[in-house]
Amino acid sequence: MSRSHFSSESGGVPTAPGRYVDARAIEPVEFVPGLAFRPVLGEQMMTNFVHFEPNTEAPVHQHEEEQIVIVLDGEFEFELDGEVRVMRAGDVAVIPPWVPHGARTRDTRCDEIDVFNPPRKTLVEHLRRQAPAEATDPA
Repeated sequence: MSRSHFSSESGGVPTAPGRYVDARAIEPVEFVPGLAFRPVLGEQMMTNFVHFEPNTEAPVHQHEEEQIVIVLDGEFEFELDGEVRVMRAGDVAVIPPWVPHGARTRDTRCDEIDVFNPPRKTLVEHLRRQAPAEATDPA
């Protein structure tokens, strides 16, 4: 079983070279004060490093992209399809397309990762307006 997972036999041709990214060096995008996004764009997906300052809210919203939220540090209240939970390090939420969700911190910070497939359109559009092509082009 593990041999098939870690196969060294090529089943195709790479579509782009691999690359390393220093997420800490990415200029943060803030749509809401206190909420910083550092998106990393792949060919068919996006990972977004997110930092919430205390008393910050990402309002309830919905979008066409599937999203997985992974809390790394701190905590926040997360609303998913009307249900609210406190999420802490190691907690994960899976958000199918068009499911309403939002988050807010109270007196704590929160660091989390959002994974989007396909890449979140509003972040891609913002990156393309703000950065040179090589920063947003996964190739």
